[in-house]
Amino acid sequence: MTGRFDQRVIPLLFVAPFFLLFAVFGAYPLLATLWMSLHDWHLINGDAGFVGLANYRDLFTDPDFWNALTNTLSLFVLSTVPQLLFALGLAALLNGRLRGRTFWRAGVLVPNVVSVVAVALVFAQVFGRDFGIVNWLLGLVGVDPIDWPAEVWSSHLAIAFIVTWRWTGYNALIYLAAMQAIPAHLYEAAKLDGASGWRAFWTVTVPMIRPTILFTTVVSTIGGLQLFAEPLLFEAKGASTGTGGSDRQYQTITMYLYERGFTLFDAGYAATVAWVLFVLVAVIALINFALVRRAVASR
Repeated sequence: MTGRFDQRVIPLLFVAPFFLLFAVFGAYPLLATLWMSLHDWHLINGDAGFVGLANYRDLFTDPDFWNALTNTLSLFVLSTVPQLLFALGLAALLNGRLRGRTFWRAGVLVPNVVSVVAVALVFAQVFGRDFGIVNWLLGLVGVDPIDWPAEVWSSHLAIAFIVTWRWTGYNALIYLAAMQAIPAHLYEAAKLDGASGWRAFWTVTVPMIRPTILFTTVVSTIGGLQLFAEPLLFEAKGASTGTGGSDRQYQTITMYLYERGFTLFDAGYAATVAWVLFVLVAVIALINFALVRRAVASR
């Protein structure tokens, strides 16, 4: 009787801390945010009354929200797609016969371990209009200086470059770990069949690391749609308010949430933005998961 009781209860005791922490730091904030989104809630003064779906109606007719959504999707595509492709190629290179492989494998992680604040501030200077390195290099080939934060296309390219530089090495190491788990005899069989290195990569390596590709796609989607620190710190003038430039040209959804909640103190509206972002991330992550799974399976 005691043994049967132990078999039922002890496993539950082992997993109980996870569910307790999730309830406190996951489920409760999620439900509390949903409750706040249905109220006229001031960040300092608190609840000013139930308003139902009024915040959601206002949000979907808010041009600043749609601008932030467009910017978020643009930055997501410009940073996530190249990031994962570069990471896949870099992982294949690191998995080959490379002199000093340990040094290079450790080196690709450096951009990720450096503080995001330091990275954003340094690249804000790199893309500076008057003394930036990028404009200096463009000047060598006769291109006029570009005010990178001033325009939509230029600011999005610059921020996407920062994000890609920071996360490519991290994803490359994840791919590398998956590649090293592939049995060597599969490559030997492909070589005996006359497959080139490029052909073996697409017919052996990519299908074998499909679960890893799906994982990085979903995680990168979640991170890309919640982009905050890089655009917030890209220009010092926008860092305190979260407006994303003088004309909101690179304001993301999380920056708009920050502006409404911590600059205008409209916590109810900010909670509404948070819930819409939550649904958006879930939907796009599922779409990406399905597309990547089908694309990799078809090879």
